[in-house]
Amino acid sequence: MRRLDRVVHTIAPKDVMITLVGESGTGKEVIARRIPELGPRSKGPFVPINCAAIPEALFESELFGHERGAFTGARERVRGKIEASAGGTLFLDEIGEMPIGAQAKLLRFLENRRFM
Repeated sequence: MRRLDRVVHTIAPKDVMITLVGESGTGKEVIARRIPELGPRSKGPFVPINCAAIPEALFESELFGHERGAFTGARERVRGKIEASAGGTLFLDEIGEMPIGAQAKLLRFLENRRFM
C-alpha cells in the first residue's frame, strides 16, 4: 500500500491518462478518485461510467452527447460524459464490456483528445 501511495503521489500532478487494472473489488475506483484529489484536477468533476450498465444503442450518446435533431427524439442538446468531465476525471469502469464500435470511437478521442 505504501508503494501504491508513492505511485499515486508521483502521477497525481501530471496530465496523463492512466489505466488501472485489477480484479473486481480491489479498489480501482478508490485510486481513480484519489489521483485527481492530489493534483490539478481536484476542482474538476469526477465522472464515473459503468460501461457494463449502458445499453449498446445508447453508448455513443452517453459518451459523446448529441445535438438537437441528431436522431428521432433528440429534442435538445445533451452533453456527453466526456464533455461533462472536462477539467476533471473520466473513470471508465468495466471498459471490457464496452461495445467494439464505441471502443474504436473512444480510442480516437483518447489519441486526439477531440470529438465531434
